Amino acid sequence: MSSTASPAPAAPYAELQRQLEQLATGAHRPELGEIDRLDTLRIAELMNAEDRSVPEAVAAQLPAIAAAIDGVAARMARGGRLIYAGAGTAGRMGVLDASECPPTFNSAPGQVVGLIAGGASAMVTAVEGAEDSRELAAADLDALGLTGNDTVVGISASGRTPYAVAAVDLARARGALTVGLSCNAGSALAAAAEHGIEVVVGPELLTGSTRLKAGTAQKLVLNMISTITMIRLGKTYGNLMVDVRASNEKLRARCRRIVALATGAEGAVIEDALAATGGEVKNAILVVLGQVDAPTAARLLAEHHGRLRDALLDAA
Repeated sequence: MSSTASPAPAAPYAELQRQLEQLATGAHRPELGEIDRLDTLRIAELMNAEDRSVPEAVAAQLPAIAAAIDGVAARMARGGRLIYAGAGTAGRMGVLDASECPPTFNSAPGQVVGLIAGGASAMVTAVEGAEDSRELAAADLDALGLTGNDTVVGISASGRTPYAVAAVDLARARGALTVGLSCNAGSALAAAAEHGIEVVVGPELLTGSTRLKAGTAQKLVLNMISTITMIRLGKTYGNLMVDVRASNEKLRARCRRIVALATGAEGAVIEDALAATGGEVKNAILVVLGQVDAPTAARLLAEHHGRLRDALLDAA
């Protein structure tokens, strides 16, 4: 007589399944068992309602996020790098955030780095077993020549991904600052890091699909880490992105608008300042507001490590 009961998972998967069943992000929601029979608008409403809970979960971790950012900014001010390490969706979030820093803040190449288990090809194709490899994490960090001034942010929705946990373990052993970003409480990743950030978003709309609320939460936190760190490093003047580099017509127009907003100067004055400084927004603002010439503006900014407010005080 045949049985309809589900067979017990075979070793070595029994323990892994038990662990996954205990994760909030992987919990099954029986009340959504008929979701595939709903009309599209209703599914969209349900998904939108789920997403609204994510900012609240992030808000609960703001003190931990702020403490981590202060640590990151202090290391980067000494020449360190911000390094994200994760697998799958979490790794892609890190690579995305890192790739957006140079065009947004004119950060130096390699100043913000995204590591994804399995390498660049894992951005679009799953690499078998990469997320389970602690050795791969060690090799990726070795290739970067990790130093004590660097920060490694391990990213994992579950908080247990071996690649992310190993990256944090190794970085901490080498004196780098470590941050563990996960979406489950009591995670191994947070425990391994000096700064644990656990944004508990709860069960997903689709069981196990951590590219949803968990992915959104990771994106929001990484936005904060990179953006506020760059603010702390003087990459902005107020809320103006003054470290933007004009590499196309759209950005050239944006540069002129930023100088106008910062100085209130007339068009001809702005054009002259940008021409004299080779299109460098910070330098142009300093030329106008500090009433100095372009070489002096460049010298003052260099002396103050690119911090426009400090350079303006010196020019006064």
